[in-house]
Amino acid sequence: MFRIMLLSLLLCFMNLAYAEQQLLPAITESIPVFELKEYPNSSVSVQQLITIASDLSQKKLTYLYGSSDPKNEGMDCSGTIHFLLNKVTNKDVPRQADEMYTWAEKKGHLYKVTQQDFSSQEFSNLKPGDLLFWSGTYNVKRNPPITHVMIYLGKNSQDKPLMFGASDGRRYKGKKIRGVSVFDFELPNDKSLAKFVGYSCVPELTCDESVVQESKPN
Repeated sequence: MFRIMLLSLLLCFMNLAYAEQQLLPAITESIPVFELKEYPNSSVSVQQLITIASDLSQKKLTYLYGSSDPKNEGMDCSGTIHFLLNKVTNKDVPRQADEMYTWAEKKGHLYKVTQQDFSSQEFSNLKPGDLLFWSGTYNVKRNPPITHVMIYLGKNSQDKPLMFGASDGRRYKGKKIRGVSVFDFELPNDKSLAKFVGYSCVPELTCDESVVQESKPN
């Protein structure tokens, strides 16, 4: 009984915290699913993932730090990915971006990136549905120092790489976005404090089990 009361109080405080945040209006764009070149040849699970992401991108959800539920009228980056993956298959996906990175490293296949250039061989294994990870997008002490996560959607008909998630400031076709949306997947420039650090298949969803097994030490 005490635990139920404690949980109720916690949920009440969380709702008050969201209510106190000033919800700025969403500025979002829907995922152009039928412009995604690799979508028709993707697995059923990846198509389902992108379809649910597309539905979320149409709900005009703003960026809301600390939220992982569309009912709050907004979500943050890791909250969006957490909600999306739980809708598809993975019930053990962590909530924070740094925890997702560790989870993917242990249970998936993490490809670490040092070159901020799509022409690098380091990006040769990137495929739709993969998790994308950044560090340095805001000042926080974490180990690993991962601060941002999104989902790779593939390239559109103009060969532009796209991604899905939540942000307050990233762009799509030159338009500044605020909320849960499609975004241009662009790598940070040399002067940026933010760094793209790697990508990973999603365990039990986009991972090829044989590749995962080969990557694990005997």
